[in-house]
Amino acid sequence: MKFFSKVMIGLDMTEMDEILIQKTVVFLKFLGVEKCYFVHVSKNLAIPDEILSQYPNLLAAGDESVEAIMQKKIDAQNFPKDIEVEVFAEEGEHPLETFLRWAKIKDVDLIIMGRKETLKGSGALANGVAKKAPCSVMLLQEKRAPELPKQIMIPTDFSDHNHMIYDFGERIADQLNAKLIPVHIFHVPQGYSKTGKSYEEFVEIMKENARKDYKNFVSKHNHPELECDFILDEGEDIGETLLKEAHKMDVDMFIMGSRGRTKSAAILLGSTAEKLIKVNNVLPMIIFKKKGETMGFFEALFRI
Repeated sequence: MKFFSKVMIGLDMTEMDEILIQKTVVFLKFLGVEKCYFVHVSKNLAIPDEILSQYPNLLAAGDESVEAIMQKKIDAQNFPKDIEVEVFAEEGEHPLETFLRWAKIKDVDLIIMGRKETLKGSGALANGVAKKAPCSVMLLQEKRAPELPKQIMIPTDFSDHNHMIYDFGERIADQLNAKLIPVHIFHVPQGYSKTGKSYEEFVEIMKENARKDYKNFVSKHNHPELECDFILDEGEDIGETLLKEAHKMDVDMFIMGSRGRTKSAAILLGSTAEKLIKVNNVLPMIIFKKKGETMGFFEALFRI
């Protein structure tokens, strides 16, 4: 099954590029990639002296020199010859806007970005792309071994839009022969004490209600036998809570979705996804967005 035939990969001209390219190669066949666009966007394409010292024969203009270095990085990782590759560097005052414009121009299905754990870099561009991209986004972490996942966590709120994300997660898990782990975070509403029930009693009431909601939700999917992990929201950061739970369960990938309450909002992320992206620089993530649903809103953003 081909999930994403056209993929855009963001390079930043640092050591992270080689890591990202190596990790991307592992996913190419599974994702069904036919064409890769390798893109570097910067406010200034002047090449730093430390990079020039590694490539002393580069005498071309800034964009051509950068593109030549990018191609050398790709070639050094034995990138598959059967995948069509296009490399380009762009200069722009607002790198995020420039990057997203090219994603739209190339009509890509997936954007792949790196997340740094120990290497220098703010991660601002990757975070911005994850939040605002007009298509799905994959974040691949610096230290994680380049391998396909076996345990996939999919946070779910049982909403109508979540059916699409859950279906996508099921297809990925089935193709990889991986385990899909649905997770739902529930909370005890304020004012519970007025019911005469204790906090502990109301925790069980809310958990049982969530179980019923999940049973109804999962009955519409291919794997109604899957058990959901229910986590009580005790006021901690939701992103941190999900990450801790993922470590406990030996999860090696997250699949999240966009907010999706309306078509115009489907391009943007909900608060849970944003919080997880902020704290997670150790586990790969796919932020799934239905591409056709987001394009109109994306175009409107650039008319503002």
